Amino acid sequence: MAWLYLGIAGIFECAWVIGLKYTEGFTKLIPSVLTVLAMGVSLWLLSIAMKTIPVGTAYAMWTGIGAVGVAIMGMVLFDESRDIIRLLCLLLIVVGIVGLRMVSSTISPT
Repeated sequence: MAWLYLGIAGIFECAWVIGLKYTEGFTKLIPSVLTVLAMGVSLWLLSIAMKTIPVGTAYAMWTGIGAVGVAIMGMVLFDESRDIIRLLCLLLIVVGIVGLRMVSSTISPT
């Protein structure tokens, strides 16, 4: 269940980072409120996942999911570069995330 929480936390990380773009420096109320809520949910779910997933693994995966997700959303929403080198670099991050998951085991809570 911790891995599911971590994945959802990563999705909410993407949401709040993209939300920052829409807040226009926290001058727009609704996007600002939604962004802060997404931040809270993301951190809360990350903290739950870290009860059983080692901190280094959890944080690396959380930031990796966020980095790849936001980069892809930037391409879709804001017409950011789709250069092949950029895509290959994102693929390397995905390989790292998958690799961490494959070699990581959960720890029992103390």
